[in-house]
Amino acid sequence: MNDIAAAVQLSDLAGLDAQDQQDPSGQSGHNEVTVRGSRRFELLEKSIRRLTGRAIADFDMIKDGDVIMACMSGGADSYTMLDTLRYLQTVAPVKFEIIAVNLDQKQPGFPEHVLPQYFERIGIPYRIVEEDTYSIVKDKIAPGKTTCSLCSRLRRGILYRVAKEMGVTKIALGHHRDDILHTFMLNMFYGGKIKTMPPKLIADDGENVVIRPLAYVREADIKKYAAAMEFPIIPCNLCGSQPNLQRQAMREMLNEWEKHHPLWIKSMFTAMANITPSHMLDRSLFDFAQFKPGQGKEASGDTLFDRDDKLDQSQSVINLL
Repeated sequence: MNDIAAAVQLSDLAGLDAQDQQDPSGQSGHNEVTVRGSRRFELLEKSIRRLTGRAIADFDMIKDGDVIMACMSGGADSYTMLDTLRYLQTVAPVKFEIIAVNLDQKQPGFPEHVLPQYFERIGIPYRIVEEDTYSIVKDKIAPGKTTCSLCSRLRRGILYRVAKEMGVTKIALGHHRDDILHTFMLNMFYGGKIKTMPPKLIADDGENVVIRPLAYVREADIKKYAAAMEFPIIPCNLCGSQPNLQRQAMREMLNEWEKHHPLWIKSMFTAMANITPSHMLDRSLFDFAQFKPGQGKEASGDTLFDRDDKLDQSQSVINLL
């Protein structure tokens, strides 16, 4: 555990009893409204902070002296990320700066005043970047087609350029646990790859480092938190683009699993951090031609699910969350 995770745990969790830690976000009451200042809100806030601190520690996201560019879309995810990072600034022994950045893509009806007013109110340094990518996307994509992919590529390129201009050391995005799971399933079902969006990576330009501090946080908890905090949410459908039907299918599938088989979700997320290359089929990760008997034994390689009575070991598989 690094300094940031330790600080979050000490400052936020010391007063929680065992029952609180079992249900920190009120998952047992999916339909209940979380009110700011209530015990339920307190537990939810602490859970988000704890999981964010753990993700930062697990993937070494933030170091002393970092300048973090918090990418702000105006959605619940980015607001929650910014709010949590600002909290970490107050408790972490390492010092880091945060600069909020919004890319105004000139979508019709975009409320240009909302984010600057919010940044001014909370007193955080910020920059608004204005680039008319909306016109480019509309010119390139046929009416009725999904524009999200091209829009995202253009947005990434601009943000990477701005990051270098500003001299930031990390680019923080608001992707959460559900985004990572959706991407994992999209790659598996439609791309033929075992791949997802990692919590930390070198950007496409080879120069910027991207981090996702909310990687362990559930989308449902982010929505509850954003509603309780009354963040000035900007809708993400101003461009009029059709939804990505493949990603929507993954979302609906996982939502159904969450209702009826929640352990499946936890186990699948944990599996991405527990990979045994010798028991997959990727020859670039394991040399199947050269290994010989007696050279070693893969832990639990062929034994975990040999018999039905081993399935009760599933609890040990989902310890990550």
